[in-house]
Amino acid sequence: MTEVLAALADPTRRRILDALAAHGEATATVLAAELPVSRQAIVKHLAVLHRAGLVAGRREGREARYAVSPARLGATARWLDGKAAEWDVRLSAVKRIAEGITEAADSPDAT
Repeated sequence: MTEVLAALADPTRRRILDALAAHGEATATVLAAELPVSRQAIVKHLAVLHRAGLVAGRREGREARYAVSPARLGATARWLDGKAAEWDVRLSAVKRIAEGITEAADSPDAT
């Protein structure tokens, strides 16, 4: 999970994922033509995304074609959903406690 979140932290890598999702599959050259970074930078970003399991590459002649690997994104989304649900429960408890304190302070017996 750490590798996925670290890979997704970079805005250029997120843009690469968006472009790959739009194309279905693309080479580093095609991606570099669409993004404001060099082909060499795209290749480095693709390597990070590949190590994180977010993209898969395959050779076609002299070129490598990349596509999004949805399984790892799905697993990350499910993990984040679980964390969000845990925080919702915690925040609800804090809210109930805070409202209880406010109600107690507002009652006529609170002198």
